[in-house]
Amino acid sequence: MEEKYRQQPSNILKVVLFGPESTGKTTLSEQLARYYNTVWVPEYAREYLQDKWNDERKTCEPHDLLPIAEGQMRLENELTKKASKILICDTDLLETKVYSEAYYIGNCDPILEKYALENTYNLYLLTYIDIPWEADDLRDKPGEREEMFSYFKGTLEKYGKNFITLKGNKKTRLEKAINHIDQLLNK
Repeated sequence: MEEKYRQQPSNILKVVLFGPESTGKTTLSEQLARYYNTVWVPEYAREYLQDKWNDERKTCEPHDLLPIAEGQMRLENELTKKASKILICDTDLLETKVYSEAYYIGNCDPILEKYALENTYNLYLLTYIDIPWEADDLRDKPGEREEMFSYFKGTLEKYGKNFITLKGNKKTRLEKAINHIDQLLNK
């Protein structure tokens, strides 16, 4: 049953956009996929939680996290088969773990935590908070951006993840990301 949270084996390079809300992750995911002529994995939580908001006017609750994790991994595993040498992921289960802990007083479902730590990626692109925050139905922490960024960065450091921090405008971020991804592709 827990297999639905596990990555399928693959030889392609996997890159994750990682960071607080409204820091340009989706925009950069799309740009990188276009640049590398590959597919990108959207953030399943956005669709899931937008539907919940539209239907019930409710935001994320703890019982939503495992269905979100399952949907995210289903998308990633499906799109891995369609990717060409690199897969760009708008998020991963480690990000879901961070949000779980940030919103639910340090709590994270043990199943989510297990797979957040077991699933592997070649590079994390940590997006900084120097992009203006944009409101939508799901974003709710404009006053806590510095704290959230520190939490995301601390999580990558705690678990020894390979990451770089992206700051600046869209062009600068894209160029830095491409530079680091190319280094991995050329190894």
